[in-house]
Amino acid sequence: MRLTRLRDVFWFLPLVMGIAAIVLAQVLVQVDRALADDTPGWQSGFFVRVGASGGRDLLGAIGGSMLAVAATSFSITISVLATASSTYGPRLVRNFMNDRGNQFVLGMFGATFLYALMVLRAITAGPTVETTFVPDIAVNVAVLLAVVDVLVLVYFINHIASSIQVSTLSARVRSELDAVVEELYPEHGPAEAEPAPTPGGGAPVTSSGSGFVIGIDEAALLRAAIEHDCLIALVIRPGDHLVEGELVARVHVTDPDRPERSPTPAVADAVGSAIDLGETRTPYQDIQFAVQQLTEMAVRALSPGTNDPYTAHNALNELAAGLVPLARRHAPELGRTDDDGVLRLIVTRLPMQELIDDVFGAVRTYALDAPIAMTAAIMLARRIGVAAVDTDVRDHVLAHLDLIHDALGRTDDPVNIDFCRGEIEQTRAAVEASNQRA
Repeated sequence: MRLTRLRDVFWFLPLVMGIAAIVLAQVLVQVDRALADDTPGWQSGFFVRVGASGGRDLLGAIGGSMLAVAATSFSITISVLATASSTYGPRLVRNFMNDRGNQFVLGMFGATFLYALMVLRAITAGPTVETTFVPDIAVNVAVLLAVVDVLVLVYFINHIASSIQVSTLSARVRSELDAVVEELYPEHGPAEAEPAPTPGGGAPVTSSGSGFVIGIDEAALLRAAIEHDCLIALVIRPGDHLVEGELVARVHVTDPDRPERSPTPAVADAVGSAIDLGETRTPYQDIQFAVQQLTEMAVRALSPGTNDPYTAHNALNELAAGLVPLARRHAPELGRTDDDGVLRLIVTRLPMQELIDDVFGAVRTYALDAPIAMTAAIMLARRIGVAAVDTDVRDHVLAHLDLIHDALGRTDDPVNIDFCRGEIEQTRAAVEASNQRA
């Protein structure tokens, strides 16, 4: 789980590529030395030989130009980050930071510079040919890397131009939403899942730190509960913010002859190590954060400074693509049992009703005067309501449609009011028909 966080670290891939470049340079220099000692004159016909002075000039030009291109590319990336942050929301900056394309491009330029530097220091010029050493293989590989870097630069220009487009941004966020739905709300739950009661009491386990819950290792918690013969009931979920000392779980001892008012240190440590805290939220297990990113795109597009209802329309359509598959699945069972069928763990999941509240609460506030966005929101309600398999979800959609219907009275455009209310009536009829079929 913690290794996944390296995806969001901008420097990790460039660091790995830089280390690989240094190792490659050292290896090729040693190969050159070995071949020069064992097979004099082996380079003829295979590699271009430029001599000590030419090799230094060539590597110096490659290294200097790659460092300059890397600086320019980094400046372009920072400019794009500033634009995305101000236009679509600061939460979407993470999508540029963890973009493998951006990381690879800057890593490639930096790695080429380090490679050229390491090879350059291996060139020695003596008074005779025998005392002069030029790693011809390494120098030719540097030229090859320079050619590749030109292609990488062309790729970067195309990639950075496409990544700032609304459709690309919203599609990336929706793919993260799809991934978290598949992980937390699978169509077929785990074999050890079962309905969970709501046990009272239990020994409290508190947080050892402060921050956002960005991940919970439920498999590790289940193993710990089995090992210590207890029931662990979580009271938090990814996306919650904790302050040190706040409650995160309750531990229930399965043996009634061993009542405990506080968990054993081993159980408390197991619970603490299974909960990953961070400074910012991530969408890997936090479905609400993934939904809020798309909702924020729609809301910021409807601000007076932006006034782009088509971006809001696009974001709401992507929300439909992510939420409709979730609506087609029943609420997950929260209990986890061991091999003997004994309940060992109670997990938490965000009800879909809360996701619906996040989306339509924002729409009702900001999209009243934007018929294009409001139409997309009503279509989103229709898609979710018709696809929902749980009656509670359909009823929640109908309740929000009623709220939007009433809120439309605050607008000044009678044509917009009549059109949107007509769409709401058609959507309500379709959702109610689904209720009757169910």
